[in-house]
Amino acid sequence: MEAAVPASTGPQSVVVHPLVLLSAVDHYNRVAKDTKKRVVGVLLGASHRGKVDVTNSFAVPFEEDSKNKDVWFLDHNYLENMFNMFRKVAAKERIVGFYSSGPKIRGNDLAIESLMRKFCPSPVFVIIDVRPNQQEIPTTAYKAVEEVEGDGKEIQRTFQHLPSSIEAMEAEEVGVEHLLRDINDPTTSTIANQVKSKILALGSLSEKLKDMQKYLQAVLDGSKSPNHQILYNMQAMFNLLPNLNVPALASALVVKSNDMHLVVYLASLCRSVIALHNLVTNRIQHQEGGKEEEEEKKEEGKEEKKEEVKAN
Repeated sequence: MEAAVPASTGPQSVVVHPLVLLSAVDHYNRVAKDTKKRVVGVLLGASHRGKVDVTNSFAVPFEEDSKNKDVWFLDHNYLENMFNMFRKVAAKERIVGFYSSGPKIRGNDLAIESLMRKFCPSPVFVIIDVRPNQQEIPTTAYKAVEEVEGDGKEIQRTFQHLPSSIEAMEAEEVGVEHLLRDINDPTTSTIANQVKSKILALGSLSEKLKDMQKYLQAVLDGSKSPNHQILYNMQAMFNLLPNLNVPALASALVVKSNDMHLVVYLASLCRSVIALHNLVTNRIQHQEGGKEEEEEKKEEGKEEKKEEVKAN
């Protein structure tokens, strides 16, 4: 019989943001590319009611012996210094766990988790698969729990799987869209291609809208039974959209747009006038400079003639 810590304690799910994927892929390509080594870093974010929201991360110097799992090194002094600097930028972010490029759990991961408990009471362990040929979601999350194999035996810690997902805030979705649009060139760096393959799991807004359309069409056709919670969420989203058919709102948008275009037009006119003014001023300066040079040459010629007359 196995007895584990109740599932209601500690983290229950993990949400990873795109910036964490980008940082992990960059970390791997800088340190362990084309090797069998893995990289380890610290996860930053917040935890609320069992949901761990991982919004940021940073790399940590890490070495391990591939033959002996008990031989490893993680620079915790560097970890403390980096975390103190990150707190100056984002005071709300806390250490919530650590990540590894895996792609599987290794023998010393429990020891690393024990070290991370000095900075976080219930750290999560996320394996970020940086291999570009993997199409599924690249994150696998775990938490450490205590288990008793039998009566009289000591308690052992082991990893328990946690559901994980990749989510992005509105600003991050815009950045992801631009990233996917900019790295279609086949000459792009390997890092960008790997980041693209990892972020594809997020999907785009248009794909999400298409999925909603397919679901609604299936409900209309009768092939799927309606889920009231899904329909309620869709209705809530569409209720947040502004009603552009209101004459007052349409007029306000037109006025605002015209004002902005007028400012841009006036700025372009001022820019053109200043450029023309500088061109005319430069032209006049060159002409005046040429006249002065001609007068100087004429005076020099007259002086030379006078000296020749005196010499004769």
